[in-house]
Amino acid sequence: MKKKIVTTDKAPAALGPYSAAVKAGHYVFTAGQLGIDPSSGNFIDGGIEAQTRQALENLKAILEAAGTKMSKVVKTTVFLLDMNDFGAMNEVYGEFFTKKFPARSAVQVTRLPKDGLVEIESVALLD
Repeated sequence: MKKKIVTTDKAPAALGPYSAAVKAGHYVFTAGQLGIDPSSGNFIDGGIEAQTRQALENLKAILEAAGTKMSKVVKTTVFLLDMNDFGAMNEVYGEFFTKKFPARSAVQVTRLPKDGLVEIESVALLD
């Protein structure tokens, strides 16, 4: 099985030695996405809701660059700086996943890259 690296300028550049996503077999595995505006490299203002929305927009751009879409996501992992933000994150998350929801884990972590509030990664099917 070959693996193919996925890149796009519609999502923030990697912050280290990793790929935005990797296609392998019938799947695409994304790196965690933060609420960073790809054009400025800075976090979006507006707290957990805005950062969640931007993280999911970044995820969507990467999936599209890989040749798939949000409706093909089978699993997500959400990393929260504060589990008290779960409800607000979940409300925005529900705007992006509305039917046949992917499996999901959500965990609180001590710290996220660049001191973000949320990071989201996914596994999606390729057509």
